[in-house]
Amino acid sequence: MSDMEERHPTAIQAAAAWLVANDDGPLDEAASAEFVSWLTAAPENVEEFLGVSVIARDLRAACTTPSPAVSARRAPARAGDARYEESLGSRLLQALRGRPGMGWQVGLAMLLVAAGGLGWLSWQMLRPVPGVAPAAAPTVAEEHFQSGHGEQQTHRLADGSVLRLNTDSAVAVRYSDSERRIILSAGEASFEVTHANDRPFRVIGGAAEIVDLGTRFDVRLDRHTTIVTVLEGKVAVSRASDAARAPATAPTELPPRFITLAADQQLRVEPDVWPATPITVDAERATAWLRRQIMFEDEPLDQVASEFNRYATKPIEIRAAQLRTLRISGVFATDNSATFVAFLRTLDGVQVEETATSVIVSQK
Repeated sequence: MSDMEERHPTAIQAAAAWLVANDDGPLDEAASAEFVSWLTAAPENVEEFLGVSVIARDLRAACTTPSPAVSARRAPARAGDARYEESLGSRLLQALRGRPGMGWQVGLAMLLVAAGGLGWLSWQMLRPVPGVAPAAAPTVAEEHFQSGHGEQQTHRLADGSVLRLNTDSAVAVRYSDSERRIILSAGEASFEVTHANDRPFRVIGGAAEIVDLGTRFDVRLDRHTTIVTVLEGKVAVSRASDAARAPATAPTELPPRFITLAADQQLRVEPDVWPATPITVDAERATAWLRRQIMFEDEPLDQVASEFNRYATKPIEIRAAQLRTLRISGVFATDNSATFVAFLRTLDGVQVEETATSVIVSQK
């Protein structure tokens, strides 16, 4: 038992309890009055409250690399920290000023306010509960991002990497001390990765696992196929089912089951087809969505309409079988399907009817 605990065991426990209560937010009028009354009841109460507050402050400062999830939870509160600490400090100073024999406590209160001693951990959290083992700190933080229909999003992750989501997409971001893992469960995402050899950046999307080798790349889920396109640098790609059975390794130690892709290369990964063969593509065209564009050259109308339907509020329906294979070219904005509909009206033999719920394309 420490000297503090031997001198004031009850004061320490009460100080810890009051610290937790204050850390939850400003006290109401009744609780505030009770808190001030406890502070002024005995000199050791102020001393012990100062002690546990400074310890909590030091613990907060020691957490120099908080997890993304903890950072996200603490961020909204930071703007109010100064006002909160000022409010508590004002109550403390007001309670102590003018009371006989309280001059030294006023000095301690001022030190408490200056030190910002209201941390997010308390002394009580450090005291072991008899018969109960302390819980291990979580090593994995997880964040979720999801875009709506026709929506695109950009997020800067905790390590500085940039995540961009295309329409109708969803990802889970899981960071630990040993790796950064992204689970793409729907849609399409582009990654601009801050490279770190000691923490591989892995993306699991449908049938594929992708490991960053210092790059910008795109991953798209298309039914049962995962399409990986590299814009800059390199990635290593494997089937996710194979990756699940293998231990995590550093990018420099990847086993032969991985296929390496360079800039302007694309790989289509299917669950039952491996190894796959990379093809050369125009990566900027393949990822035109990053510029809010759809680009196509000599492609069948059915495929182009399907691409537009990823963004359009009214789906385009090709009713005539002969038109499905009509080859067309063009560049259009993802958020302006009206321009594409106007383009369709200019095609020979094509009739376009727009209803309240869809755009019907048929043959004249």
